[in-house]
Amino acid sequence: MPEPEFSVLGVRIERWTRSLTRAGQVIVRDGTLSLLRSDGALIDSAPLDAVTTGRPWFAGDGRLVARLNGTRYSLTAPEPGDGLLETLRGAHG
Repeated sequence: MPEPEFSVLGVRIERWTRSLTRAGQVIVRDGTLSLLRSDGALIDSAPLDAVTTGRPWFAGDGRLVARLNGTRYSLTAPEPGDGLLETLRGAHG
């Protein structure tokens, strides 16, 4: 398996008000964004071109919203400034 182009551990992943994991992983590999639970199970994945991202105006640093395959996920990075939002936005050009 090739090395990921970008990876962040310890990401809180929520779908609406439901927490899916408090220590998940976000991986960008071969042009695909994957959201994984803390046990490594796949939550969702989609090609980067099909992923939309944004940062809610009320959210603090390190928090963003990503829409994969029509499902909205809230992602909170363990440390603000880890490059998660910049990487996902940069992938769109």
